[in-house]
Amino acid sequence: MIVIEKNEGPKIPYEVMGKKICFDDDLTINLSKRQRDDEEHIDVCFDRDGELVIGAAAGRAYVAEIDIPPKQYSEPENEGDPREALPLDMDTVTLTLWAIV
Repeated sequence: MIVIEKNEGPKIPYEVMGKKICFDDDLTINLSKRQRDDEEHIDVCFDRDGELVIGAAAGRAYVAEIDIPPKQYSEPENEGDPREALPLDMDTVTLTLWAIV
């Protein structure tokens, strides 16, 4: 995973467990479930009550941003066989952390 610190200050604790990321032992996001054919962007914010939420519309302060690359597909062995989606490579996911106060 590529981790970027957007600004100075303490960041939210997080843990990566396989294809999932858990913020502050509270909000867990299954990244492989959210991967699409186009890049996927997820905002993680604190709401007005200080609770973690997904989406900037519900949030008041950024905590993190997650950028998941588009799905990659295998080449079919035989002509006419369907392509299969490859598992998410966590090394290609970008996590941007914002300072929390």
